[in-house]
Amino acid sequence: MISNLKVELLSDKEKEQILDAAYSLLEDPGVNIYSEKAVELLTAHGCTADGIRVKIPRDLVKKCINTVPKGIQIYDRNGKEAMLLRGRNVYFGAGPTCVYFKDPWTGERRKPKKQDAADAAKMVDALPHMSYAMSLCMIEDHTHTLADVHEVDAMLRNTTKPICTWAFNAPNLEYLLQLCAAVAGGKDKLAEKPFVIIYSEPTTPMVHTKEALEKVFVTTEWGVPTLYTPGMIMGGTSPATIAGSLAVGFADTFVGLVINQLLRPGAPFIAGTSGTPMDMATMHTPYGAPSTSLLLGASNEILHYLEIPSFDMAGSTESKVVDAQAGIEASMQAMISLLTGGNLVHDCGYTDIGLTGNLTMLCVCDEIVGMAKRYCEGIAIDEDRIGMEYIREAGPGGNFLQSEHTVDYYREEFFRPTLLERRDYEVWEKEGALTMEQRALEKVHRILKTHQAESLPENVLKEMDRIVAEAEKSVTVK
Repeated sequence: MISNLKVELLSDKEKEQILDAAYSLLEDPGVNIYSEKAVELLTAHGCTADGIRVKIPRDLVKKCINTVPKGIQIYDRNGKEAMLLRGRNVYFGAGPTCVYFKDPWTGERRKPKKQDAADAAKMVDALPHMSYAMSLCMIEDHTHTLADVHEVDAMLRNTTKPICTWAFNAPNLEYLLQLCAAVAGGKDKLAEKPFVIIYSEPTTPMVHTKEALEKVFVTTEWGVPTLYTPGMIMGGTSPATIAGSLAVGFADTFVGLVINQLLRPGAPFIAGTSGTPMDMATMHTPYGAPSTSLLLGASNEILHYLEIPSFDMAGSTESKVVDAQAGIEASMQAMISLLTGGNLVHDCGYTDIGLTGNLTMLCVCDEIVGMAKRYCEGIAIDEDRIGMEYIREAGPGGNFLQSEHTVDYYREEFFRPTLLERRDYEVWEKEGALTMEQRALEKVHRILKTHQAESLPENVLKEMDRIVAEAEKSVTVK
């Protein structure tokens, strides 16, 4: 949705100040790049290199920024338009790579299984305010080095919605893109109507590994959207200040942008400056901290200023259960994402400092996002909505229960929750006195038992089986 309400965290002068700092860092001290291909590409276009240290002139960065598409149309698995990553369009989805998973049936916190990635995709497929799928887990019950391939395989089979995913390395990325191409009907058709976005991440501050950059080469060659963003720790791997972290974060995301655009001007690219503060009392990195959302919100504003699609985060909590803390943190994040217009908002369903994927939290996030969207739609005022004739018809002491005006507008004006408790106390008590977490878990069970995503054709499923088997064989051969 497009948020009709917005906040302004930064002035244009402040945006330029951050960008100038980022350009200056790329020029001096430069960045460490561990990919020979990337170094060769950059030096061929006017950058200077001393071993792995590469200095990138600001004019080149600005030239590449100008060739990034202002918007990216993302499709669903069936080739229908699903998300337009542009301007202040905001879309929410789950998160990736949690090393634990809250079992929705036993309540156990355990290592994730491939079925968990399938269930996460099925939940996203059913939830109206989740626009795209991520796995909420790092699969442990299959070949560990192919967890990324198995996650995409599981998600493709359980949702028609777009997928945002990651890969350990370029060879695995080739396999998971082959899976997507099998669904799309070929590599060219996948590039024509992409339904997958590939995430890659530098090592802040200003280190770009061979693995991270090789994935940029692969996604750019395939023509699918590339997402290249740091995962900073403010006060650890980036400055403690939001301003300083923005400078470092943009320097890092721009490296991926420059390489992506030098390889193919106009290639789809998504930028961002993700980061969390270091809690000096626990040495953990809280996703739900105000600094996290302020950093991402400011990043959104700068990327709007540059007209580049933005990556954002909301729906996470440090709480170990779905409680008041979880609701507070996720609600604040969702509102900031909507008010600052983050395009691709991930991590709904994260709990426990990003360690544990939780379908109940994902379900609650869907409710939070729905409510936040209604706030950010704002108020529409026109003659028909004011409804003078209906007010006069009701007259003093009248009511609007049977008014055509009410029938016409109540669905549009009123947020209709699926989880929030609004009944009389006696009714709530009689029907089990369930907490929000219990109601959400019941909904999770209902979806997992009854919802079925549209099936893929049998020939596509067989081709996917073949690709996964080939990936497994390549690991065995090694």
